[in-house]
Amino acid sequence: MNAFDRYAPFIQEYIFRSGWKSLRPVQVAAADVIFNSEDNVLISASTASGKTEAAFFPVLTLMEENPPQSVGAIYIAPLKALINDQFSRMTELCAPADIKVWRWHGDVGQSQKTKLLKNPSGILQITPESLEALMLHKHAMIPKLFRDLRFVIIDEVHSLLRGDRGGQTLCLIERLSDLSGARPRRIGLSATIGNIEQAAEYLGTGSGRHTVIPRLEAQKSTWRLSMEHFYAMDTQAADGREIEAAEPLERETDPAPQHADPAYGYIFSHTRGKKCLVFVNSREECEAVTTSLRQYCEWNHEPDRFLIHHGNLSAAFRETAEAVMKDEEQILTTVTTATLELGIDIGKLERAFQLDAPFTVSSFLQRLGRTGRRGLPPEMWFVIREEEPEARAMLPSTVPWKLLQGIALVQLYAEEHWVEPPKLDRLPFSLLYHQTMSTLAANGEMTPAQLAGRVLKLQPFRRITQDDYRILLRHLIDRDHIQRTERGGLIAGLAGERVINNYKFYAVFQDSEEFTVRCDSQEIGTIVQPPPPGEKIAIAGHVWVVDEVDFDRHIVYCTQVKGKVPAYFGDCPGDIQTKILERMRGVLQEEKQYPYLMKNAVARLDLARNAAVHSGLLKEPLICMGGEMWALFPWLGSYAFLAMERFLKVKCAQRLHLSGLSPARPYFMTFKMKVSKAEFYRITAEEAAAEFDPMDLVYPDEIPLFEKYDEYVPAELVRKGFANGILAVGEMKARIADWMGDIAPEG
Repeated sequence: MNAFDRYAPFIQEYIFRSGWKSLRPVQVAAADVIFNSEDNVLISASTASGKTEAAFFPVLTLMEENPPQSVGAIYIAPLKALINDQFSRMTELCAPADIKVWRWHGDVGQSQKTKLLKNPSGILQITPESLEALMLHKHAMIPKLFRDLRFVIIDEVHSLLRGDRGGQTLCLIERLSDLSGARPRRIGLSATIGNIEQAAEYLGTGSGRHTVIPRLEAQKSTWRLSMEHFYAMDTQAADGREIEAAEPLERETDPAPQHADPAYGYIFSHTRGKKCLVFVNSREECEAVTTSLRQYCEWNHEPDRFLIHHGNLSAAFRETAEAVMKDEEQILTTVTTATLELGIDIGKLERAFQLDAPFTVSSFLQRLGRTGRRGLPPEMWFVIREEEPEARAMLPSTVPWKLLQGIALVQLYAEEHWVEPPKLDRLPFSLLYHQTMSTLAANGEMTPAQLAGRVLKLQPFRRITQDDYRILLRHLIDRDHIQRTERGGLIAGLAGERVINNYKFYAVFQDSEEFTVRCDSQEIGTIVQPPPPGEKIAIAGHVWVVDEVDFDRHIVYCTQVKGKVPAYFGDCPGDIQTKILERMRGVLQEEKQYPYLMKNAVARLDLARNAAVHSGLLKEPLICMGGEMWALFPWLGSYAFLAMERFLKVKCAQRLHLSGLSPARPYFMTFKMKVSKAEFYRITAEEAAAEFDPMDLVYPDEIPLFEKYDEYVPAELVRKGFANGILAVGEMKARIADWMGDIAPEG
């Protein structure tokens, strides 16, 4: 029996109503595994390939044939907006079969949650944070809610594979299974997974089931890409040069506001009359770009055609932008961060812009995949910016890092189909604290052995030793996060209860202390570090003057005004993999011309390649910039670069007579050194070959707080987690060994 015939009649009717001519390959392959086995499934297929339906059509068929006696399937998504989008689609799909679809997150009313608690059934759509809250506050009801749970579907699973949030999700699934007695099958969905076999093993850990990866024949696809480069001022790399490059059709020039960034003018002109997304890499930039584009509208006497979407905006602002973008009658552009990177349906998009390069191939593919639906090819225009190097600028400033990074991301996937692999070798002590406190708060008094047995068996903690866990528990008892009872049991202490009872406890990702911004009765969003009354702030693509700051209630009252000021929402670092840096070096080395580069980008890359050749950068990583000043180009990813930086300071500085090391992570570092180039290579090779503990690279008295709950973890464990789980010492040592094998140093 083929997949369509096996589907329930209401699914078949839905397919007919939708006008589908046939099922897609991913849907056929997934149906075979879900219908004909008891295995987990990891469905990896391109954006808009029908992955969600591939999972839900057979799951709903099985639920319709044999209705579960509780919630039958949980759908876990990383964003509330993604849940809201899927909720309307799933409700329409499930209505004929009378399968109830529920949402559970912070924006869902209590009445709906109460109905679910009274009548657990159907499908529950939830974020990891809301599932944490549910497990904590409705602990006694978990068996009733999920005793017949059959499936856990994790959407955009790639976004949960590289940090504590993914570990939290797996912990929650394991804890829920233990408490409910159910053994649900797991279904992971993603368009961008690196090392899919490793991801499949991780997805299935603790489930007692094998995870199947349906093998799909790669579908040929056509991308429409362009990449243009701009200096911040009017002079551009291609000025005065005759360069052949495919230009966009639209090249109209718009009058620009005073001191305007030419990159913004380029985006303004080429979004006119089209429905587009403009992706940026931070919330601050999102605000700045939106404000500038709206100034262009005002300058050109056009109505405002730009929306804004990022995580610090209120739900009302975000949902308004999503609704407007779905409206086929409105031709507007939304400036956004990663909040619209994932699979929220916002209608027929004609083009995506990427301002500067994203940090990962995965992000590039996700953002590209937001376009290209409904018969159109995916289309992305990169807009790369930099300050123009001065005439006498030193070598590092002559390298267009963001341009190289953008090309490397495209080429890695085009040439190798490479995507960042999961990072699963960390020591997640911050998450260990969080899950310890959550487990203790949910279960009440437990003996130390019971608590350790419940927590340490969870998959993310497989590298945590019993000794390390004892150190953590003693520390938490000393600081009253955990209290020992007269019977020798453990309960949450007063300090621990203050952490647990804060609504921010449910999330394991970093957040800054935020203030809600209000204008009259309207909530605008949130900011950090509010300025005093009379000062201005930027949020929601507008400027507001602060009228009052209520520090007790964390509210900023403001009034909208005209103008332009920078925004700040907290730090947002990016983690770039070594493979990307190595491909960036390859871009400089090769003579290849990339068909998607536009006129300025071609000229800028040509200048960079010439500078690299004449400087000797392509032959070796260490370049003398005059006298005792040197520049080192390790071509290492963020955490291997950080290891290199510390290795030089801690292990080599004395022998190298090194001083003034200044990093531009992860691209290059400069320093003063009193030994020769040959001695540098020899000394670093000797020190790297010597056995040393990665803990040696943690500075004395340093407590490197990387994750949200590190502040509650003993300093020795924080240091250990940083040294053995963050710093990529192995990659760093391998690179130094490569230098000795590849380079014939001169004195």
